Amino acid sequence: MRFGRNMATGKVAQQLNSWREELQDWFGGGRAFKMLAMVLLVIIVLLAAMGWYWSREPDLFSIEQSTQRVGIESREVVGVATTSALLQVMETLLDKPGGYTHNDRLPPGVLLDNMPNWEYGALIQVRDLSRAMREYYSRSQSQSREDEELSMAEPRFNFQANSWVLPASESEYRDGMKLVESYLVRLTDEQNKQAQFYARADNLHMYLGMVSSRLGSLSQRLSASVGQARINTDLAGDSAATQATGADQMMEVKTSWFEIDDIFYEARGSSWALIHFLKAVEKDFAGVLQKKNALISLRQIIRELEETQGTIYSPIILNGSGFGLVANHSLVMASYVSRANAAIIDLRDLLSRG
Repeated sequence: MRFGRNMATGKVAQQLNSWREELQDWFGGGRAFKMLAMVLLVIIVLLAAMGWYWSREPDLFSIEQSTQRVGIESREVVGVATTSALLQVMETLLDKPGGYTHNDRLPPGVLLDNMPNWEYGALIQVRDLSRAMREYYSRSQSQSREDEELSMAEPRFNFQANSWVLPASESEYRDGMKLVESYLVRLTDEQNKQAQFYARADNLHMYLGMVSSRLGSLSQRLSASVGQARINTDLAGDSAATQATGADQMMEVKTSWFEIDDIFYEARGSSWALIHFLKAVEKDFAGVLQKKNALISLRQIIRELEETQGTIYSPIILNGSGFGLVANHSLVMASYVSRANAAIIDLRDLLSRG
């Protein structure tokens, strides 16, 4: 057996040497072959360096920094902080190193994994805020008219995130930004009474409901990094509730190993954008929050979300068991997201009270 194995190994070595000699002959000797190998090595190193640089997550920015796009006299206008924060987040997504990579079709962008998911998480929060601005913040009542530019901006932010050309996702998002910027200009114009931003408790309550739904979903997906059996609670709390198709009472939920880091970075990007939006809420809704004695509650939510932006020292997202020897980064992220979501639920309860 050992003799036969040695013969097979020798044949493989002979074949490899034969291919190497043919390549050397094809490129005119060993010098051209070495030059080609060197060029390929340089290209690989450059792509790796660019990929690392493009994968660096943007730092948090201050709300005061985002409001610099308007005049000093306009920074105290209600709604400027929220609108400016939305624009600054989108500007960061599109103009950071490497630009918007979620729709890249060429290296190194197409080879990246973490940053595109980070971008998608932040984009989801932009979509939710643009919807809240169109349906709640800019309207005094449910029967009042929508702001025309905000109604056109929202579908542009909801354009598919991975479109490469005809049109590219970036072009649609920039068109949406132009519409929001126009709304911001009208909002700060004392002579223009059409653009409004209503900082009311009920409007904030509706927006936080959207945020809570997003965080709840992220928390469940993060927790599913460790397979677990869950009791089906889809119809709990309503004896007359029904659903389209039946479901098992016990469900086995587990995130695919290939999706664990995707969900982790989506949650990280979503939390990054939400931190800025809630800081803008603290500024624009200061009067409402103080009246409800809810300002501290909002700051605690922001504090929990800021913990999700801590430095990741591991080169990969680990997926250890709940009490195992190896860390589980998804469960740590889920803990912060769940605590922020629980605080948002409490905040909504405070806002709903008279």
